[in-house]
Amino acid sequence: MFAHRLRAFGTLARVTAAAAIVAATFTGAATNADASTLTVNVSARANQRSTWQDAFDKFKKANPDIDLKVSYIDEEAYKVQISGWLATDPPDVVSWHDGERMAYYAQRGLLEDLSTDWAKNGWNDQYAAVKGASTWNGKQYAAPLGYDAYGFFYRKDLFEKAGIKSEPKTWNELIDACKKLKASGVQPIAVAARDSWTLAAWFDYLDLRINGNAFHQQLMAGQIPYTDARVKKVFTAWKSLMDNQCFMENALSYDVDSIGPVLVSGKAAMMLMGTFFSASFPANMKQDVGFFRFPVIDANVPMAEDGPVNVLLIPAKAKNKADARRLLAFMETPEINADLARGWGQLPSNNKAAAPEDPISKVGFQTLANTSGGIAQFYDRDMQKEMADEGMKAMQQFYSDPSQIDTLLARLETTRQRIYHK
Repeated sequence: MFAHRLRAFGTLARVTAAAAIVAATFTGAATNADASTLTVNVSARANQRSTWQDAFDKFKKANPDIDLKVSYIDEEAYKVQISGWLATDPPDVVSWHDGERMAYYAQRGLLEDLSTDWAKNGWNDQYAAVKGASTWNGKQYAAPLGYDAYGFFYRKDLFEKAGIKSEPKTWNELIDACKKLKASGVQPIAVAARDSWTLAAWFDYLDLRINGNAFHQQLMAGQIPYTDARVKKVFTAWKSLMDNQCFMENALSYDVDSIGPVLVSGKAAMMLMGTFFSASFPANMKQDVGFFRFPVIDANVPMAEDGPVNVLLIPAKAKNKADARRLLAFMETPEINADLARGWGQLPSNNKAAAPEDPISKVGFQTLANTSGGIAQFYDRDMQKEMADEGMKAMQQFYSDPSQIDTLLARLETTRQRIYHK
């Protein structure tokens, strides 16, 4: 009897164990099937992807219950496609830009209101400096990442060879530096004009230095005619640099990805660009690269700067908003904000993040910290998209033929009147 019971118990134990294995298998399958999928689209150049991926890997490790799927898309293609995503079947999170770029979609009801996230996660304090750029109609729609300071990258060794004793601080000193570099056999300023937004940086700074930020913002808002004499003054100053042969030849053949080797090889000595561009220089030559603020043109005009902020957004039609908010909360922590900025050669927008250690970023940080005349987001981030696109197209045409200033400005004014109905 005992043996019979023992055999019966053994059989029962095996059946129970088998049942447990089957149950565990189904439970595991159910757990995997129930794992939340979170889709993210990111605009990134090739040298930025590893920094993004490091942050996403840390998020996945901290949130193993989320199946994170990230798509990396070339920056120019991304700009074309994002409107379609947001209006139809968007991913759960997208990278984008602050200011008018963000507001354009917020006012069309295509973005999730993140105001409660700002309050709950302490962003109102940590991101106070960029809260305004993340706000539309009193509500916050963006989660800030890094931001850039703009200025001139320059080759210290080429400056020394040309006999340039110090970084240009005034307009006349900039033109003098161009002449000396040209005489030494070096093209003074590299320009990636095939990417029209790089020309917009020139327009921004010339306008900010000549007319000031208040005028600039009115122009960006469509409140000032392009035929205004003050706008023509910007293009006239720009043309004077061309007349002094300050710019490289064939600039319209170069984009941002192909312009780096021009400076690395020493064919050109300067370039107006955001601090993110520091990642384009090999580690062994970074000691030869400096960075200086766009020079003063009119000493009576307060110095203003471009400081565009990159952000993450949750589309209004996103399917997994709960996990999207978890991702944003993670990416906005001081540690991750600092890691992203460091990897991109940018500045952290979180005021509790560690200060940048990179020499270029330090200069950019100090430039923005000591700016008394205001901080603009950037030409095509401060302006309605259609107007910005037409403006940048005109800048490329101007760069190709600077004798057509009046014709181009008249056409832009016709466009402004149509878009802004003024």
